[in-house]
Amino acid sequence: MTPPPARRRRAGANGDAPARTLPRRGTVRRAQAITTYGVGSLVAVDHESFVVSGLDDADTSWSPDESPRVYERRLARILDVDHFRLPPGSDDTSRDGMRVRRFPLMHSCPECTELRRHRDFGPPPGRSVCGTCEVDLVPSRFIVACEAGHLGEFPYWQWVHRTGERGAPRTAGCGGDLRLRSSGRTSSLRSILVSCTCGAAPEVSMEGSFRRNALKDLGLKCRGDRPWLGTSAPAQECGLPLRTLQRGSSAVWQPVLKSALSIPPWSDGRADPLAEHWDALREYDRREHVEIYLKGVFKGNCPMSLDDVMAFLAAEREEDPDGREDANFDHRYRALRNKEYERLRSGNDESDHSRDEQFVCETPLADAGALEPLGVTGPMLVKKLREVRALKAFTRLADPDSATDSHEVPLSGSPMRWLPAMVVHGEGVFLRLDEDRLHSWENAVAVAARVERMRTAHQRVLDQRAGDPSRAAASPATARMVLLHTLAHTLIDQWSLDAGYPAAALRERLYADDHMAGVLVYTATSDSAGSLGGLVAQGEPDRLAAAIRSAVHRAEWCSSDPLCMETEASGTDGTNLAACHACVMLPETSCEHNNILLDRALLVGTPEEPDLGFFAGVVGS
Repeated sequence: MTPPPARRRRAGANGDAPARTLPRRGTVRRAQAITTYGVGSLVAVDHESFVVSGLDDADTSWSPDESPRVYERRLARILDVDHFRLPPGSDDTSRDGMRVRRFPLMHSCPECTELRRHRDFGPPPGRSVCGTCEVDLVPSRFIVACEAGHLGEFPYWQWVHRTGERGAPRTAGCGGDLRLRSSGRTSSLRSILVSCTCGAAPEVSMEGSFRRNALKDLGLKCRGDRPWLGTSAPAQECGLPLRTLQRGSSAVWQPVLKSALSIPPWSDGRADPLAEHWDALREYDRREHVEIYLKGVFKGNCPMSLDDVMAFLAAEREEDPDGREDANFDHRYRALRNKEYERLRSGNDESDHSRDEQFVCETPLADAGALEPLGVTGPMLVKKLREVRALKAFTRLADPDSATDSHEVPLSGSPMRWLPAMVVHGEGVFLRLDEDRLHSWENAVAVAARVERMRTAHQRVLDQRAGDPSRAAASPATARMVLLHTLAHTLIDQWSLDAGYPAAALRERLYADDHMAGVLVYTATSDSAGSLGGLVAQGEPDRLAAAIRSAVHRAEWCSSDPLCMETEASGTDGTNLAACHACVMLPETSCEHNNILLDRALLVGTPEEPDLGFFAGVVGS
């Protein structure tokens, strides 16, 4: 999606325009600055293209009023930061917001067909037009990237001069000027023609430039360019193979998002004044040492009682995985989810807390007996929740879930003690599957064999993208994970019909391991659709049972059947089975796992093996 063009600036209180140091090139919403147009991504504005700058100068360029701090201790701790910040707004009265740099620098003129760097066209200040023809310049459609996250200009000169007189690659300059034109015969790459006025090479098309080894055959490797960090960040020799990409391809930039729900005791804001001190406080085990520290820092005016501070420290230590403070990121993130699962199970009644409480989770008043035949238990009405989603890093050429830490690109050239984040306030419904029935089902031979096919395909993808298979992450595909994931997708589709929410406004949060079997479906947007109460109403046992039955019956048939149900592999790299866009796939914003590891056969069974489905009894009723 292209951001809207820059709007006319509204005058300030004294009639002057709001203070700023750089020209405005467009607007994006705060949420887009995390999910779509974050650091390192490409933004198209009118006829121009830019890359969003890194955060190295954000401490000075982001106004504290327009980019306030956000606190979520549990998430900040596992990401090793002190706090988060909302991206600056793009209102008419806003000052400098997200900084961008022009990229790619190679442009072409549709009138004179010259292909050169932007500044070599001699455009007037503040405009992107050919200094000779006075027509809008067109940014290069093609760029190059590597899996380490580096980004560069497409090597047009090397592509044109692929071979010399004796077939050897040409590496020296020729003194000619590049030209780019379209023959207009087709819309394929074959019609995009590049030439050089030196006459030493024939006019060539862009056909073949997207082959995996196209640039490797030219002897080109990644030079480590990082244009989003500017010229102050020298290129680091990389050496990885380069891939040609379209400038607007989704493979150019994928965010690595990490999120946490605000749960007690951190959900009422009482701990925020001590946000910068929790790491220091954790160093003290004895109550009297904590008291001495607080007196020294706050001069006797600590905003929280000593008993409360000790209670917060105890709650934080409970989330240390297996009592270890030195556990790796995956273990700490799993411990965060475990604590959320416990709190969602136990609830948090609104009547027991103050108005500032941001997590309200209550048991339905009606009898939950209607859910027992379905194998569903423990429904909870999450009437109020707060989620903080932080942009940890980004990847290129690989999905975040399939990337190892070595592929995650940091948002700045130097380490920072904060990350950009967005805050979502909303509501949701939490439910669990009956452990006894689930245990019997997932141990069935046919179920285990079917899931193993998906796990093997996914693990193969992880191994390939990691480069070193010994460092690849283990696939999370298990029978209960795939079942919960597919159930969440079918419920979101069902509730989009019953409750009137668009599917993109709902989101899943899965809790699946040996000790967890739950799913939270909640409102995923930060607008008014997040708190109207319509989703919570669907969690009442009678309505929930009816929704599950309807969702399961709808999952029995897909408009692509029998191909969808009988497929041996589907989805990205064969990581799905019976799942396609006509049945259980959702908008990417709604899914935690990028629409992989889905199989509706585990819900409803197959014609040959009806008992394969967890809800086989519902199908027959």
